[in-house]
Amino acid sequence: MIQISVVIPVFNKGFILNETLNSVLQQTFTNYEIIIVNDGSTDNSLEVLSKFKDPRIQIYSQENKGAAAARNLGIEKSNGEFIAFLDADDYWFPNHLEELIKLSEQFPNCGSYCSRYQIKNTKKSVLNPTFKNISSEFIGIVENYFASNFPFKINITLNQMIPKKIVTEMGGFTEGVTNGQDLELWTKIGIKYPIAVHNKITAIYNNYLPNTLSKNSFKTMKLMDFNQFKEEESKNPDLKKFLDFHRVFYAKHYKIIGDNKSAQFYLKDVNKDNIQFKMKILFNTPSFILFQLFQFKKWWLKKGINL
Repeated sequence: MIQISVVIPVFNKGFILNETLNSVLQQTFTNYEIIIVNDGSTDNSLEVLSKFKDPRIQIYSQENKGAAAARNLGIEKSNGEFIAFLDADDYWFPNHLEELIKLSEQFPNCGSYCSRYQIKNTKKSVLNPTFKNISSEFIGIVENYFASNFPFKINITLNQMIPKKIVTEMGGFTEGVTNGQDLELWTKIGIKYPIAVHNKITAIYNNYLPNTLSKNSFKTMKLMDFNQFKEEESKNPDLKKFLDFHRVFYAKHYKIIGDNKSAQFYLKDVNKDNIQFKMKILFNTPSFILFQLFQFKKWWLKKGINL
């Protein structure tokens, strides 16, 4: 039986696909399949993919429907006990899958198994994320998942392995949501199941590359529905703070582009105690100034400095 299905959605990533796929094929753990879903690419992605002849690779194509639909098709076609997600422009170290399998054997019955990861903001600048109340040496079940998701997320798409039965139970990714569909799924899992984290860094998130979803204009995005978590967050202040953090994040970006109506829509449900003082200042700053500050921050990020 196949233990892990690696699901990779691809949209116009021909420029880096070789590096990404080779990082999967070089894994020390070998009992896996690779499900690649070409989501209507218009570049040379399919040409690059056709050069890989490994029998573990399966390639499916669909018209462009977005990352959620592409991942859902990959889940549907998968045969593994676990699903490991990887975006087409990110990278795994050779021990990634091996360490996650070890983690699942040591801490069974978890909703997600996560490694540590790095963020590349430039080709040469690497950031090691930290998590509240979790030391760099800690390995095990996170005591308070939602409280610990600061200042960085414990699990993002590329650093975790999830039992397929749990992904299916949660209904997969919400199609039509173009930003936050992954956050939505991880939240659903975190509410119901324990989350285990490794102490080894096994993946790299390439944040500096062009054409990544998170850098698309907010004007064209459809975000997840926070209302689905209203009941749970009313009983869990840490979940409330976690979701408010992301409500504020979205409101900030709408404010930056001058969409005050959408900014207020996300702010109206936020507990005022969960808004940092600097954010309160930002929300009282004219949008054109915020936009210039945002551009200034991006410029420094390219220099390897995260403000």
